[in-house]
Amino acid sequence: MAKDTFFSKKVTLNAGGRLIDLSSPKVMGIINITPDSFFADSRKPSVDEALLQAQKMLADGATFLDIGAYSSRPGAIDISAQEETDRLLPIVEAIAEAFPKAIMSIDTFRAGVAEAAIKGGAHIINDISGGMLDEDMFATVARLNVPYILMHMKGTPQTMNQLAEYDDVFSEVFDYFISKYSELKRLGVHDVILDPGFGFAKKAEHSYELMSRMNEFDLLGLPVLAGISRKRMIYGLLGNTSAEALNGTTALNTIALMKGANILRVHDVKEAVEAVKIWEACRGVARAGNND
Repeated sequence: MAKDTFFSKKVTLNAGGRLIDLSSPKVMGIINITPDSFFADSRKPSVDEALLQAQKMLADGATFLDIGAYSSRPGAIDISAQEETDRLLPIVEAIAEAFPKAIMSIDTFRAGVAEAAIKGGAHIINDISGGMLDEDMFATVARLNVPYILMHMKGTPQTMNQLAEYDDVFSEVFDYFISKYSELKRLGVHDVILDPGFGFAKKAEHSYELMSRMNEFDLLGLPVLAGISRKRMIYGLLGNTSAEALNGTTALNTIALMKGANILRVHDVKEAVEAVKIWEACRGVARAGNND
């Protein structure tokens, strides 16, 4: 693993001209504009359904809404950029109009889709591929001057399960982040959030290894997003289903907070916000005790 470090950890994010303080962890609510995302209750393919979900998530305390129109679950069906855009834009535009203060992240690996969504009212690009599936993505992010969520993955959603082999998963992900972030910095991208990519080209043991060492990503000086909501790493371990994995998700989200997560990306906003409040209260008491 490379030993390079960059700066003290960045805890602010400029999204749509608003400065967001990530020293207090924030919650990102997932809205899937897809018919086949792995958790059925997250599927909100119509404008009306998506608006109702956005309203609920914002009322429950979400700082961000993450909108995705391409299912990235393992083995998901590939769709064209045009179909992805056609699904996405009406909902992005509707949310921007109905909730002008909402901060929207767009879950896409396609630069053209990302640009259309940003122009339609979104603020952040969330790319599962780290720029590997569209060579224009990094330059597009730099030109649009928007925050970028840099995730680790190998292959594509269709092939990633066959690529989940590592000699040292943490070192590989750490070095990947160093390389990709250096490239983004050269292009002038200012706001980068790291996402270890739990479950993406990773077996459960790989994901738990990353979680156990997630605080070590702080060496890179960047905010970290944890996206583990209702994933197989939870329900596979517990022997239940994604529909039954809320309790396990809350437990693992709490561990993620203890390991330095700045953003929790979740299907269930209310429960994640409550976990943050409880963890913040414990952290405040600990800090007060250290000052005695």
